[in-house]
Amino acid sequence: MKKTDLSAYNNWSYSSGAGRIRRIVWFYINALIFKTSILPFNRIKVCLLRLFGAQIGKGVVIKPCVNIKYPWLLCIGDHSWLGENVWIDNLVMINIGKNVCLSQGAILLTGSHDYKDVAFRLITGRIVLEDGVWIGAAAIVNRGITASSHAVLTAGSVAVKDLEPYSIYQGNPARLIRLRSIS
Repeated sequence: MKKTDLSAYNNWSYSSGAGRIRRIVWFYINALIFKTSILPFNRIKVCLLRLFGAQIGKGVVIKPCVNIKYPWLLCIGDHSWLGENVWIDNLVMINIGKNVCLSQGAILLTGSHDYKDVAFRLITGRIVLEDGVWIGAAAIVNRGITASSHAVLTAGSVAVKDLEPYSIYQGNPARLIRLRSIS
């Protein structure tokens, strides 16, 4: 029976879409401005994200201690909110629609590893959060997931498959519990 051999791991086929200098500069800006609560000013964060290639709509709110892997692989629509301690681990593109709420500690994960592969190769998949989606506190959205219009992933839940529109999901793995009615 074969065993995992992490010394055989090779990430040569992955490209972040930016050069080494750009990634290093972003690493320090992310650490000093985004991942801390020292500079709580939203406008500065939005300007820096745009400077590094993110597409950011109007009225976007970015709370303290947000971690963004690669801003050039991020699109956020108008009036969306990123709560405190949100982690956007975007190895590939993440599209966040308009009026989307990522509550405190929510995690968007576009990468994982192939547990069947001896070298544990990297596997990625983009995430799409359509307009009006709400990802609850400490919830996790995994690679390749689309959360359709106005879907809700409740606090602490884990999305491992697409979320249908106007539906509320809960649990690990997240399951449909009821339809969302907005009055």
